[in-house]
Amino acid sequence: MRTLFLFLTAALALVVTGASQPAALATKSVKITAAAFSPANVTINTGDSVTWTNGDTVSHQVIANNGSFASNTLAANKKYTHVFNTAGTFNYHDALHPSLKGKIVVKGSPPEVTIGAAQPILTYGQGTHVGGAVSTKQAGETVTVWAQPYGAVSAVLVATLLTGVNGAWDLGVQPSTLTTYEAHWKTKVSAKIQVAMRPDVLFSANKRIGFVRVKSDRSLAGHKVYVQRLTRFNEWVKFRRVVLGSGSKKHFFLHLPKGRYQLRIFISMNEIGAGYQDGYSNTVRLHKKR
Repeated sequence: MRTLFLFLTAALALVVTGASQPAALATKSVKITAAAFSPANVTINTGDSVTWTNGDTVSHQVIANNGSFASNTLAANKKYTHVFNTAGTFNYHDALHPSLKGKIVVKGSPPEVTIGAAQPILTYGQGTHVGGAVSTKQAGETVTVWAQPYGAVSAVLVATLLTGVNGAWDLGVQPSTLTTYEAHWKTKVSAKIQVAMRPDVLFSANKRIGFVRVKSDRSLAGHKVYVQRLTRFNEWVKFRRVVLGSGSKKHFFLHLPKGRYQLRIFISMNEIGAGYQDGYSNTVRLHKKR
């Protein structure tokens, strides 16, 4: 798997996500439906942009497989636009519905040094790898990796590495919040990528009592989470609010009528705060007979 990851990241060019990007030269449109991205494959030139529009009735989230771009959660009719300033092939998927996949091919000259993330979204406590390659494909080249956690004023040096076979490099990382990474080689600087973070949400329940605990880099005492149930239309809906207590956890009564249930806990990015995305727990199945 490591070999495959290095091969892929060496072939990818990554772009900075954010409003600071220059205006796009041209824009292609992609519609998000319940079944697919339409069109699933798009070819553009360097400097062009792609706009995704959620044409479904449920939320979606567009995210590059290598962390080069990511939208917020898109409700129905909401849009997300990204400018592609570097050439390469960008595979992406829907973070909320992973079976939905697409690809953007950006024509142009390849970058001098590439960078990519093995996982673009982590759950708090998890780690991943960032890696890439230099254009000379030579071993023994010095690459430095810089990281900027959300809220930090500037990036800091986190590793100095030597390239291996085919000029590839690799670094294990374990961020605790949304973090931006970039690689430097000689006078060349890679595009930026972001590794996003979700809280670690644990949920357990019997027919009467539930328990939730949320792990992150901060206390969430006094913050709200919601118990959601899966409807017969395959949609998650809120039916109970829970206020977390000391230790970012809480026992609570469920008050369930008779029936079968699939339940989970949801915490919004607004409740957990800056540097985190929406969080979801494991699913608990219950059958209350009376």
